[in-house]
Amino acid sequence: MSNEEKIIKRNIPFSPPDISDLEVEEVAKALMSGWITTGPRTKLLERRLAAYIENGKTDIDCDAKENVEKYSNKVVCLNSATAAEELNFRILGIGEGDEVIVPAYTYTASASAAIHCGANVVFVDIQKNGDKNTHMPEIDYDKLEAAITDKTKAIVMVDLGGIPGDFERVYQIVENAKAKFKPCDKHDTPLDELATKIQKGLGRIAVFADCAHSLGASRTFNGIKTYAGHLADFSSFSFHAVKNFTTAEGGASTWNLPAGVYDNGVTDAEIYHMYQLLSLHGQSKDALAKTKIGAWEYDIVGPWYKCNMTDIMAGIGLRQLDRYAGMLERRAEIISKYDSVCDELGFSHLNHHVDGVDSSNHLYLVRLPEADEQKRNDFITKMAEMGVATNVHYKPLPMMTAYKALGADIKDYPNAYDYYKNEVTLPLHTCLSDEDVEWIVSALRNMK
Repeated sequence: MSNEEKIIKRNIPFSPPDISDLEVEEVAKALMSGWITTGPRTKLLERRLAAYIENGKTDIDCDAKENVEKYSNKVVCLNSATAAEELNFRILGIGEGDEVIVPAYTYTASASAAIHCGANVVFVDIQKNGDKNTHMPEIDYDKLEAAITDKTKAIVMVDLGGIPGDFERVYQIVENAKAKFKPCDKHDTPLDELATKIQKGLGRIAVFADCAHSLGASRTFNGIKTYAGHLADFSSFSFHAVKNFTTAEGGASTWNLPAGVYDNGVTDAEIYHMYQLLSLHGQSKDALAKTKIGAWEYDIVGPWYKCNMTDIMAGIGLRQLDRYAGMLERRAEIISKYDSVCDELGFSHLNHHVDGVDSSNHLYLVRLPEADEQKRNDFITKMAEMGVATNVHYKPLPMMTAYKALGADIKDYPNAYDYYKNEVTLPLHTCLSDEDVEWIVSALRNMK
């Protein structure tokens, strides 16, 4: 018998979507309702997400009158996290000549959304070997502080793997840099007016969170457990098929602005309305509003974008949210088993739950001792031969053609490269059976 024949074949995919009959039934109801674009299901999902982001509860009746008022105008569901981040930047007035600081170790959407707005992205290296407690490839805060100029308008924090970074530290940094901040003063359009009021109300660089991985994650902030979505001024979530919580494609924007912004005449309803305009061609009424008797007429107030969420997508999300607490618990069970074997084998890995930090358990990053890129890639191939699909999160952006063309050089980000070169991501999803997890654990032991 050949060596190939001796290998027991198994097929463990890296990250399939977890879709139950509940999601299928809700989508069918949406299709049969006659309302398949942005409509009542999307609006309900927005309110339920707002409640979840505020207090971590998925069972609040967001159709109740008091909760409709409480949780409306807090979250905007869109067709992707990239659209959400771009609209966040546009609401703030980010544009040509502005600088946005982004960690070098992230996915392209963290940076490309700012480039879409005409801004210049300034990459900053991560801490050597990541945060000392979570091991997440977290931005180097000293280098972040040194990168701030009078053109800096925003800093993007990335909750990689579902672990929120040190927001208390970054807020301290932007407070210290207030003297460098120059708010915009534009009044040509309603969007300009809103952006100017927000920037002047902030009076400092804005803090953005790329929460693509972190729905349900939390971190102690000023002594209070605070959920992702309430840690930054503006946050963007992803509901892509590979995420913990999915709507197939999709994402959401939310904001948590200081009192100074509202004292400057801004309201949440005004912000929400501007997101609606930006995501629906600048049309002053969405399709749902136009169904009211005699309400056909509308205006186009800006030549803007088309990135709204449909009720079909929202239907998936509503039933995903019903199941989400259990899905997070299952991910935590799998992580516990991975932690045990990786500690046994001497593999450094993400620590998803440490004092003051609770992850959403999205990705399980492992670093192979003394491995270079070739040895890491060989590891991935051998795991695949044993039926286990693995991945790499991420190849730093300064290594990518698009960003090299903009002048980025990975030599300027040695910590990001060192983290990447021996990193492997294990399968972590709720379609894994106990037998699948044991197979992966055995495969890791065999690799050692």
